[in-house]
Amino acid sequence: MDWYQKVFELIDMRSFSNLWYWIALAVLWSSASHWVIGVPFDMVTRARRKGGQAVEDLDLIVSINVNRLLYISETAGAGLIGTSAFLLSTLAVLAFYYNVEFAQALIFLLAPMTLVFQLSLRTARRIRAEGIAGPALWRRLMLHRMMVQGIGVVSIFVTSLYGMWQNLHIGVFG
Repeated sequence: MDWYQKVFELIDMRSFSNLWYWIALAVLWSSASHWVIGVPFDMVTRARRKGGQAVEDLDLIVSINVNRLLYISETAGAGLIGTSAFLLSTLAVLAFYYNVEFAQALIFLLAPMTLVFQLSLRTARRIRAEGIAGPALWRRLMLHRMMVQGIGVVSIFVTSLYGMWQNLHIGVFG
């Protein structure tokens, strides 16, 4: 058996029939809902339960991450938007015009994450503009997390429907 054949059997390029793709999708959304604006969500729950130093730590790390996100958007925002738009549109053309399944799989991973990134920037701007801290900050981060989880649920649902359709289509007609 050829070495390349072994590698391509291990890493099936038909993404939607590959277990590793679905594991990556689950890890991606699990991480996205755990890291709220770059802050681990367990810090939010700890601050709500214990108070004191945990609240100060949460306020400090949120402030640091808000400043970091907003600095990135202010200094490299236009370049990031242009690069992201170019990459996503290139993937979309490869995925749906040329019918490249690997590009389809990447689109279903990356396109919703652009929404999450935009939501994170919006939340960061709101936290800075309103000077949110303490219980109001906890509520804002919990709302942000629920919105990310909502995007994740819709994304996983649409991806699974498309993946099942793709597998049935290839299985019946391919």
